[in-house]
Amino acid sequence: MATVALDRGTERLAVGTTTDAALLRGFLERDRLFSAYALADLDESDTGRARWGVARDGNEVVALVLEYGGPSPQPLFVLGREDGIDAILRDVIKPRIAYVAALPENVKAVERRYRLEPGPQMVRMWVDAEQFRPVEDPGVERLVPSDAADLNRLYRLGFGSWLGPGAIAEGIYYGIRVRGRLVAAAGTHVIGRASRVAVVGNVLTQPEYRGRGYAKATTAAVTARLLEFCDHVVLNVRSDNPPAINAYRGLGYAEHVRFEERLGHRIGSLWADLAAAFLRLSRPRSS
Repeated sequence: MATVALDRGTERLAVGTTTDAALLRGFLERDRLFSAYALADLDESDTGRARWGVARDGNEVVALVLEYGGPSPQPLFVLGREDGIDAILRDVIKPRIAYVAALPENVKAVERRYRLEPGPQMVRMWVDAEQFRPVEDPGVERLVPSDAADLNRLYRLGFGSWLGPGAIAEGIYYGIRVRGRLVAAAGTHVIGRASRVAVVGNVLTQPEYRGRGYAKATTAAVTARLLEFCDHVVLNVRSDNPPAINAYRGLGYAEHVRFEERLGHRIGSLWADLAAAFLRLSRPRSS
């Protein structure tokens, strides 16, 4: 682990990057429900996909920042002590623009380095096999790689996502068809098989078919399959979406924590300022 020593009055932190999976897992397991994405990413065989920054106070890890690989902006996950997060973001992990996930008590540390766009809080919900309440719906079917075109036609109506056949094969997706047309689906964001944790996502129903319980039924099917080999299944939902929260509660999901998930622009970065201006201009205007 490459380290940089930082003086904080009488306190001294060491910050740097690491690939020590046992060290990272030990810290993330302190809050495995909030750290589900990071734990699943740690399980990935391609370790080059992520960059891990940690801060130590003596021999103790006190903070962690995960920078996901891929085209910008990518997710940035922070967890731990405020001064440690600040030190990592200042000297080690420094993307110019990123989607930042942080607990409310860590937002101030992030805002020392990033200008965060406004938005509603997210709710992290979770379920295990004991709490889960399945929903039987004979119309729900498991989707396979050959369904990629149908699935992407559905998702493009909502958030322009694109999934290849490989992603469907590696994940778990269920859908509902009406007269042969895929009108609702749910799937997985990530699966941490070694950590026995998974994240449900990509839940979408075409507008004209909403209110019929399709999202609940497809989410239930995905959750049931995941709980066959995972101890915990989690999902995110916007705090300003009570109907969705209540639907997930009906499946046995419980609220774990509320957190911020916002687009952040590094303070003092010209590139980030230009990117922010472009994103604002490219957003469709409401009528």
